[in-house]
This record gives sequence, structure tokens and C-alpha cells, in this order.
Amino acid sequence: MGFCKSISFFFFFPFVFFQVLVDSKEGIQYKNKVFIVHMDDSQKPGTFDNHIDWYSESLNSVSESASLLYVYRNVVQGYSVKLSEEEARLLVKKSGILLIQEDVRYDLHTTRSPEFLGLVDDQPSLPESGMSSDVIIGLLDTGVWPESGSFNDEGLGPVPAGWKGVCEMSDGFKSTSCNRKLIGARSFSQGYEAAFGSINEATESKSPRDEDGHGTHTASTAAGSAVAGASLFGFAEGTARGMARNARVAVYKVCWTGGCLTSDILAAMEKAIDDGVDILSLSLGGSTSDYYSDIIALGAFAAASKGILVSCSAGNEGPSKGSVSNVAPWITTVGAGTMDRQFPGYVTLGNGKKFTGVSLFSGKPLPSTTLFPLIYAGNASNTSYGRLCTTESLLPEKVKGKIVVCDRGLNPRARKGLVVKNAGGVGMILANTDAYGEELLADAHLIPAAAVGRAAGNEIKKYITSETNPSATISSGGTKLGIQPSPVLAAFSSRGPNLITPEILKPDIIAPGVNILAGWTRKFGPTGLTEDDRLVDFNILSGTSMSCPHISGMAALIKSVHPEWSPAAIKSALMTTAYKGYKNGDRILDIATGRHATPLDYGAGHVLPVSAMDPGLVYDANITDYMNFLCAIGYSSTMIKIISKQDFSCKSNQKYNVADLNYPSFAVQFQSQKQGLTAKYTRTITNVGTPGTYKATAVSQETNAVKIEVTPEEITFTAVNERKTYTVVFTAGEMAAGTTSFGELQWSDGKHVVSSPIVFSWT
Repeated sequence: MGFCKSISFFFFFPFVFFQVLVDSKEGIQYKNKVFIVHMDDSQKPGTFDNHIDWYSESLNSVSESASLLYVYRNVVQGYSVKLSEEEARLLVKKSGILLIQEDVRYDLHTTRSPEFLGLVDDQPSLPESGMSSDVIIGLLDTGVWPESGSFNDEGLGPVPAGWKGVCEMSDGFKSTSCNRKLIGARSFSQGYEAAFGSINEATESKSPRDEDGHGTHTASTAAGSAVAGASLFGFAEGTARGMARNARVAVYKVCWTGGCLTSDILAAMEKAIDDGVDILSLSLGGSTSDYYSDIIALGAFAAASKGILVSCSAGNEGPSKGSVSNVAPWITTVGAGTMDRQFPGYVTLGNGKKFTGVSLFSGKPLPSTTLFPLIYAGNASNTSYGRLCTTESLLPEKVKGKIVVCDRGLNPRARKGLVVKNAGGVGMILANTDAYGEELLADAHLIPAAAVGRAAGNEIKKYITSETNPSATISSGGTKLGIQPSPVLAAFSSRGPNLITPEILKPDIIAPGVNILAGWTRKFGPTGLTEDDRLVDFNILSGTSMSCPHISGMAALIKSVHPEWSPAAIKSALMTTAYKGYKNGDRILDIATGRHATPLDYGAGHVLPVSAMDPGLVYDANITDYMNFLCAIGYSSTMIKIISKQDFSCKSNQKYNVADLNYPSFAVQFQSQKQGLTAKYTRTITNVGTPGTYKATAVSQETNAVKIEVTPEEITFTAVNERKTYTVVFTAGEMAAGTTSFGELQWSDGKHVVSSPIVFSWT
């Protein structure tokens, strides 16, 4: 059989786009798939009483069996349906259709953090205990384990007036599962079931109940109630609480065993907007695509138009350049850093050398006075993936009674330990490869184990090859605080540049996302492995999935203090008060490289929520600003209508410029091999503090090749909400293509420092 290649592209009809997969050898594939159909509701004939009747009539004309899965009104205009590609081709010719796109599977981007962030109860700049209780955070994830202590409603008042959400009842989820903390819970599976068949309710609850753990973890991170004595097997013991512990939680389950379908995500965002959430938190994503075909970008635009801030994880594809996802400028995109807490695991070799890694193993330890034979997994296997300790890759006769060194990568870290255990090994050392650098992620292993960085892993493997009878032992060091430097950028955290619009810097910000303790399901053990029968109330996880709800909760805190602020103003407050260096003046490090991280890695820097409550100035933006941005990147009126649901035409006599979007950061591009190039940016700042005079300081940190001129250099504000405009002109010298450098623009009145990162790129 010949090689078949699937190609994704758009067919262009008059003002219509049709996204479909075509097989390069055998033509159209007729297997039914779920499609999202975007409609121009202004074209509804007057003969139809409502839009649903119009949709149904159009659909019935091309299919005798298809029925609507979801109807969308808030996020987009249209519906989702299961069709063959031939039926979709016929449907796209019908009047009123703007775009038909195939449903896509998205993935999840998978205690101490309040103290690390300065969110302590006696902090005078934080809201009083009841002030954040009317702010509602909606989370799209794997659901919720309602019995978790993190959703205790003790001390909370009535459910906020105007809340329209519900607590869906089913065999696995009772109406009493909701309370004054967990005020809403819904599930969305029609798209998933249309794509993969009916959910097996013997193994997965078709309800808002979380049987994965990810959703409970993110929800409790954002707004979990205080739970004293929380820990995972004694690790990270203390009081666990969310960022906005008095905020309310509404959960929208969109992720199932096989992933998260965009049709379900769109339906959940639709319902969340209807229900009345204030913040939307999405710790999931897929590959980047143009904004008009990016489901999360579409839903986020609709949310922003209703005053709802949308916080999304940046992705876990770091340290690769250009790996950041969820890059629309109306989304707050969150990367991940470490905290000052670690869970040391010690490896002692037979030659006396000792290495520090991490571990959450809590079972019977290895005898402290005994050294065990040590072997590298690559030397204990007959398979090409043996070094990675994949399932059944190890030879028991070579592993029994030994500690095995496994390379990190490909399969889950805890799974590697189980492979070693099943082959008769007594312990595992998980060694980072070049791809992971010195990043250390702790796991609740089922065997004595320690994860070590690249340098230590290389040393241990070198020892194995140089010794006739290498040996080692592993021990635990419990929980250690005050680890420095911290934070450092996580290796997995996805990086810029923004591949869709390089002139918009992404990610926006970083927050704690490594080894985070939060609530958990009691359906599975902490490793998520079916063989793990340990049930816990809290678990420790890492990922931008964990950093995203930190920002969602902080946004809720700011919303409680400044309910009149727009999503853009809240994002600006978080970004312009973020920090980029340590107290000693050194910049944040990238654990993947051991070198300084840059704004392409961390955006504006690491969040500092106490300062964000009182930022002094904000860069505000509204829906019209975003529409002008879409004009600036060359979108047609049809593309803009898909996003905005409005008839909007870019004016032929108006010059649109991405540089004029009122964004709190700068990403400036120059052509290489040319001198004297200039780029002019216009920004408007709004005073949200006391009257005062702000002075500008602009610094090009790494090169003298860019001259920065700010006009005016000094701005005086006499009233709250007063707006002033300034311009920045960047003049570049000649640099080689591919050169990148960085700078910073600050406005300060002596009390506030309003900081914006600058990225210079020569293409």
C-alpha cells in the first residue's frame, strides 16, 4: 500500500472557509467526524422563527441522520455536529456559513505557594476575608472531587446574587455535592462521545466528578479553602489554601480519558459565560493556530467582551523556542517557575560521592548502612528503549536486587520505577538528559527512588562505567524550605516567540508551577498509575497546568478589590508589577540552561500579587482595540466576524498597526542588514492610584544597537482613571539575522514601578 499523507488546509469560497483533511493518495475520507459550524446569523431568512430551526433545516438538507450536538450563542454563532466529510462539503455551500472546522483534541498541561508569593493573612494590602467571596472562578478541566476539604464552605455567605449556574445531578454526583464554595458543576461530553463512542460509566463517571485528579488540583490551587495539616505522605505539611480562598468555584468538566474535545470546550465556555463567572481558568491547550480557528481564542474573546478574564497555561513544550500556546492578546498566558521548597532525595555512591535530587517516596526505605549493586538500564535490556525503562524492557536476571539508573523521557516518571520494581530492582535513580537540564520534578514513587539533574546523572553513569562493582543507596530528606535561587524558570515551561503574532510577547507571566501541593481525587493514587492503590487527599504535581490557576486566583483577588477593572487592566497589573530578578540583582535563571532566562521565556517576569493590588498605572484595552489589532494583522471582515460575531470592516483610510495595541509589553522586530530602522509604538496609561508624576526610564540591557526615545519623558496625573498617551521610538543599528536582545521600560512616581519588558528581534 502506498504512503498516505494527511494535509490540513482551508478551502476558500466567497467569504467562506472550510477546513478539512484530504488524503493525498485516496482523496476524501468519508468517516464521520465532529465539525464545528460557524454561522452568520444576520443571514437567517425571515421564514424561520429562530436560529435553531434555520440550522436544522440547513443540516437536514445534506444529512438524513445528523443532529445538533451543541448550539453556540455566546462564544461563536453556530453549532457542532457529526458528519461525513462529503456532507460537510455540501453543507459549506449553504448560505450563512462562515467556517466549518474539524473538532480537535486538546490535552491537559500537566500549601507553600501562598507564602512564597507573599499572600499571608496579615498582609494589609490584601482584601478582607469576605471581600473576595463574591468573585466566581470557572475552571474547565477534568471535573472536581467535591468531598475534598478544599471545597469546604465554612464561613462563606450565600451564593452570589445573579449566579445562574447549576450543580448537575447524576448517579456519581448528588445535588448536595455543591455548596457555598463549590457553587456550580457541569459536564460536557457530547463532542467526545460523538468522536470516541459512549463513555464507559463502569470506569469513568459521566458527571462533573473528577476521577483523574487534575481538575481538583487546579480548582483548589485557584480558590481552595484553608485545610490545616495538609500533606502528601508528610511531605509539604502545612495549611493548604488557594490563591483566592474566599472566592467561589464553578467547575466545567470537558476532559475525559481520551482528552478534551474543542466542541465540548466551546460549549463549556458558552455556559460559563451564561452562568456568570468572573474569571475563566483553562489549564489545557493544543497546537497554535490562527485566532479565527483557535477555539480557546474564540471563547476567550467572547468572555473578554463580557468582562471575564481568561487565564490559560502556556504549555509544557519547553525549552523549545516558539512552543508557547494560547497566544491571543486577550488571553493571559502563564508559564511556570519553581518555589523555594524542595523534597530532597539523596544518592550515595560506593566511592563516597553524594548527590542531591528529589523524591516523594514514602514507603519502607532502603537500609541506611547497605550499598546495593548499581546498573544502568541501557546495560540491562535488549531493546533500544531500555535506557528509558519502558514497560517490560528490563531483563530481570540483570536487575534483580539492584538499583537501576533510568533516563528521563518518553514514559511517565513513576512508571519507570514500577518497571524497575516489576523486574526485581530495589530502587531507581531517574537521571535527567540534556533535554531536561537540572530541572527536578518530585514524584510519589512506588519504589525507593530519587530524580537527579543532568550533571549528577552523567556523573553517576560515568561512575558505573569506571567501576567493576558499582554500588549505591538512596535516602529521603523530607521537606526543605528556603531553597535558593528561587524562582527559576521550569525547563518544561513553553517559550516564545509567539509564532502567530511575533509582535505580541508571550508568555505574559510566570507563576509557581513546580511541585505544587493541592487537592486530589480519591479515585486514583498520587501517581495516577492503575497499580497505585494509595488514596490521598492532596497531591504534588508540576506543569503550567499548576501555574495557570495561581494567576486565575490572583486575578480573582484583584477583581475583588477593583471590581470595575477590565480583564486587560487586571492583566496589566499582574504584568507590570512582576519581578525579573533576585534580591541580589541577578536575573531569574533558566533551569534548562543554567543561564539567565529572558522575556521570551518568562514574559513580564514572576508574579508579585501584593504589588499587583496597587500597580499605580495600567495599560487598559477593550474589544474595539482588539478589533483594530485584527485589522492590523490583515484579517478580513469574515475572519473578524467569526471571532467577534459583529459586522466589522477595517477602514481603508485608516492605518492599523500592531504596535498600537495597548499591551503591557513590547516585541519589536527589525530587518537585518539595515541601519537607521525605526519602530514607533503608542501606548496609553491609566492612573489607578493617587495623583502624581511618573518619569520614564528605558534601558536596552544587552546591546547598544537600539536607541530608545520616550515622549514625553514625564507624565503628571491629577485624578484617578485619568488617561495619558506616550510614544516610544526604537531606532536600530545593523545586526545579523536571528539576533535577539532585550530591554525594559519603566514608569515610576517614587512609590510605584510600572515595568514593561522589551524584546528586540532582527529578522
